[in-house]
Amino acid sequence: MIVKNEELVLDNCLKNVHDLVDEIIIVDTGSTDKTKEIAKKYTDKIYDFKWIDDFSAARNFSFSKATKDYILWLDADDVLPEDQREGFKKLKESLDGSADMYTMVYIYAKDANGKPSVIQRNYRLMKRENNYKWESPIHEYIQPYGKIINTEVTVVHNKLRPNEKNRNLKIFNKMINDGYEFNEREKYCYAMELHRSGNIPKAIDEFEKFKKQYSTDYEKHKWYLYDALIELSDCYKKIGNDNKELDTLFFILKNQMPTIVCLNKIADNFRRKEKYKEAIYWFNLSANCEDDNPLKDNELFKTYLAQGFCHYQLKQYDKAYEVNEKAGKINPQDQSYLKNKEIYQSLIK
Repeated sequence: MIVKNEELVLDNCLKNVHDLVDEIIIVDTGSTDKTKEIAKKYTDKIYDFKWIDDFSAARNFSFSKATKDYILWLDADDVLPEDQREGFKKLKESLDGSADMYTMVYIYAKDANGKPSVIQRNYRLMKRENNYKWESPIHEYIQPYGKIINTEVTVVHNKLRPNEKNRNLKIFNKMINDGYEFNEREKYCYAMELHRSGNIPKAIDEFEKFKKQYSTDYEKHKWYLYDALIELSDCYKKIGNDNKELDTLFFILKNQMPTIVCLNKIADNFRRKEKYKEAIYWFNLSANCEDDNPLKDNELFKTYLAQGFCHYQLKQYDKAYEVNEKAGKINPQDQSYLKNKEIYQSLIK
């Protein structure tokens, strides 16, 4: 682990995992709170690393201190839930050296109903002798290779405090000033950080450059290109350019199979323009989209809620109620669903 001022979350992270691993290595990059004091409850392998605006450098230093056959990495605000301990134990017992890397499910965020809203799959456990290296100063990553096994062991992100304002963007700007040559992933992440920081015009510029550079071979670059285009459509939505938003989303449809996220955004574009019949058409496509998105239920819930609203605006109250009930089957305690149900029921004759 690499840590800095994590007194709010570190104990919660380590208490559920400390007895499952053979050593715990903590690399501190400049804490001024009780982080080290908490870490000492679980390990004496605590190292200082001078922060140089480079997460990969800090993580590689932490990996260099490992001595066991496999390395598991966690962030301080990650948690291995109680119901995942047994699965982790079984995974550890099965390690025979034949696999190089193991992935784990990562619930990065949850919605207001406590359901996962962002799910990733991370390379979490890897063979030490392979000498895997972290790359990129920000949004660091490891290039996977070797025999990789996907597991269903799940880690949950439990962030309690925000990052330093514009921390990531500051690192990107330093990289630019130092003459760092961005790769494809870093170009995408840079544009994404501009979007998150609220610099929408600059984000649009970077996403458009990304689109122009990589869309000539869409299939080859689809991994980042699709997400970049979704982000670009959101940027256009934020500045009120509905036509550009729609053009960006249709560009996705020209190049790949539809996704429920893309179709929902197209439908919402028409809904905002009060073109409710057109919106319902696209919401119907979304509801019947074949998509392996692990969060498909979340998107379907949005589909049915919004589609019900469109039927309501067209005074099609029976259909509004019917579609809203489909949303209720997904999130029966959701307040929006319950409020809509009451309204639609009162209007049905």
